[in-house]
Amino acid sequence: MSRRTTRYPVEGANSLWHVYKTVPFLKVVKNFAVIQLARYSPFLGMKNWLYRTFLGMKVGDQTSFALMVMLDVMFPEKISVGRNTVIGYNTTILAHEYLVKEYRLGDVEIGSEVMIGANTTILPGVTIGDGAIVSAGTLVHKDVAPGVFVGGNPMSVIYTKEEMAERLKM
Repeated sequence: MSRRTTRYPVEGANSLWHVYKTVPFLKVVKNFAVIQLARYSPFLGMKNWLYRTFLGMKVGDQTSFALMVMLDVMFPEKISVGRNTVIGYNTTILAHEYLVKEYRLGDVEIGSEVMIGANTTILPGVTIGDGAIVSAGTLVHKDVAPGVFVGGNPMSVIYTKEEMAERLKM
């Protein structure tokens, strides 16, 4: 399935030149400060509180954002994460794309009990299902079904949900 993004065409200069017509400058400054504080904080509960309170994100209980996770500075409120999920070190989660002739916005939905490996990039408009595992260094450019193990660039299925269940029995 392709990513679910809404496209907004721009005229003249590339869309990044139009950034403060699409998102207020002071919102970006506030979001940047909150995200940077959380990126370096060792306190998982505080990170979740900051994300919920100041960024408008939906973050489930016992979810862990590792050190240096970079959330979308422009539209973090478009990111939701279920409960007891791990977002690995230095992962980037984007809800926007500024391109030459347009910009695109899309919700990112990460389920519960999900494991996202370090240095992963998640693009706008994707859903990662409950119980999925995303290998380190993966570019998540399309939906990930519940319970599957994916990895790589381009991302592909390493183990299906059924294969994962069989491996866990061993």
